[in-house]
Amino acid sequence: MIEREKNPEFLNAFLDYSITILNKSPNSIKEYNYDLTMFLRYMMLHFKLTDEKELKNIDISSFTIEQIKQIQLEDIHAFVSYLAVTNKAKPTTRARKISSIRIFFNYLSQKANLIEKNPAQNLETPKLGKRIPKYLSLDDSKKLLNVASSEDNRNNERDYAITTLFLNCGMRLSELIGINIKDIDFGECKLNVIGKGNKERTIYLNNACIKAISDYLKVRPKEHIKANSKDALFLSERRERISNRTVQHIIYKELQLAGLDTKKYSVHKLRHTAATLMYQYGNVDIRALQELLGHESISTTEIYTHVSNEQVRNAVESNPLSQFLN
Repeated sequence: MIEREKNPEFLNAFLDYSITILNKSPNSIKEYNYDLTMFLRYMMLHFKLTDEKELKNIDISSFTIEQIKQIQLEDIHAFVSYLAVTNKAKPTTRARKISSIRIFFNYLSQKANLIEKNPAQNLETPKLGKRIPKYLSLDDSKKLLNVASSEDNRNNERDYAITTLFLNCGMRLSELIGINIKDIDFGECKLNVIGKGNKERTIYLNNACIKAISDYLKVRPKEHIKANSKDALFLSERRERISNRTVQHIIYKELQLAGLDTKKYSVHKLRHTAATLMYQYGNVDIRALQELLGHESISTTEIYTHVSNEQVRNAVESNPLSQFLN
């Protein structure tokens, strides 16, 4: 929950603009607020506008547009340096904060016309090395599904359906939480989800997904459901729409019971797993994978085109000279 009364007026105006015009999701708004609050707190320290030494305790409500106008590119660089050196922030974290600052100053200069010069116009993003995403092997994925469906689990139909959707469809946590029963078309074997930036997309469901959802719906509570959760597909034991934290706990417990590393794997790694398995075993076109995962840029999807060691070995073995023995 954003405490808007603690923000200066121009920051709240930016958040409203991001919701109404940029159509950003609630999660994006929280990230913008967090990043920009931290940035403005640092600027108050940087320009000696406060006696408070602890960044997290600084009140930014008094920050004015006149003070914003004093910010130069080198001041933003000082903040990024603080993130890297003092805060030990990873390049991905710094890149996100830089993106928030860029969008914020673009709004102030180009949309709201509150400042004449945009100090973030030439602000660069740190180079991000491409990393191979962590994912479960096919065998480990089957172990996880077996744990989820175990009769020792009192919510096995629900948890199995959740795990099946993650591993087969590669959907995001927020997308799964938001599924309503009416979003599912059993005839066409598909469902609609709301992804990043409130963009709606269609996910096609295979036999495993249809069966898992159907089995869960047979046991899904039908009475005493909270009024605002009656349409939700997945319900908690409190009979309300299941929360992010509950789903994260479910997957954490399944990983533990399957003997898998909970420090290495998480809900989001199941999305990586689905994408990797589809690419490696399904001969899926990269563009089709991009559409399925809801990626805006093809470069994001390309992280799943990595190949396994076995595929590299097979490539060498398939060389026509592999049997040429002198």
